[in-house]
Amino acid sequence: MATPSAMYSGSGKRLHRALAGLIGTALLVFQSAALAETATLAVAANFTGTMNRLAPLFEQQTGHQLRISYGSTGKLYAQIRHRAPFDAFMAADQERPRLLEQQGLAVAGTGFDYAEGRLALWSRTPDLFTDGLAWLARQPERLAIGNPKTAPYGIAAMEVLQNLGLAQALRPALVSGDSIAQTFQFVATGNAVAGFVALAQTRAWKEEGSLWLVPNDLHTPIRQQAVLLGHGEDNPAARAWMLFLASEPAQAIIREDGYDIPEQPNH
Repeated sequence: MATPSAMYSGSGKRLHRALAGLIGTALLVFQSAALAETATLAVAANFTGTMNRLAPLFEQQTGHQLRISYGSTGKLYAQIRHRAPFDAFMAADQERPRLLEQQGLAVAGTGFDYAEGRLALWSRTPDLFTDGLAWLARQPERLAIGNPKTAPYGIAAMEVLQNLGLAQALRPALVSGDSIAQTFQFVATGNAVAGFVALAQTRAWKEEGSLWLVPNDLHTPIRQQAVLLGHGEDNPAARAWMLFLASEPAQAIIREDGYDIPEQPNH
């Protein structure tokens, strides 16, 4: 996966340019509720809970409305390629937004990393494990992961198993969800004894269950990137959303929900 330096120009100003390109239209929108419009967003499923907090705040501050579709990053990407009318894409990886830019389906220079996901091994059963490594080594019968073909968190989960030397041994036990939301549901409903999910998804369960936060060095960083799509280039609500997403109030909520905020190059 690309390093942060590969995501920005050599001058280190890509985020600055992305926000500057959005700011002109967005400022006008913030100033007048009479200009309120609706933006249609494609959002990676792991971010559902956080969007439930961000969207009302954005709508209250701007007067704009959001229409949100959730799904796996891979499936949303396929829909966008088939010209689904989304205005902005919030992926769970960097790869698909970059591809959309290359294909001319996203507005060049508007992509930026809005969150870095944390992978967790979680079970709804209390005291099932505290040491995830030792528990995995005992080869559980049903272990849920996201589909690596469509869900970036699934890719990260497979990297963990491969780095632990357990991928082959645990393959018969794997239960694959189309999205990380479905993966979480497998565990929450007891259809899998445990699973690799986004840390943010476990927050609704408070202190219930068993949780092991996967060390970052066991998988490639889960850099989640947002990009303005061609369909939303002239939509003031979409541009205002992108600006809001990069704002300090939004980033504070994202942090509270268990994500890291990726360091941006100096600009």
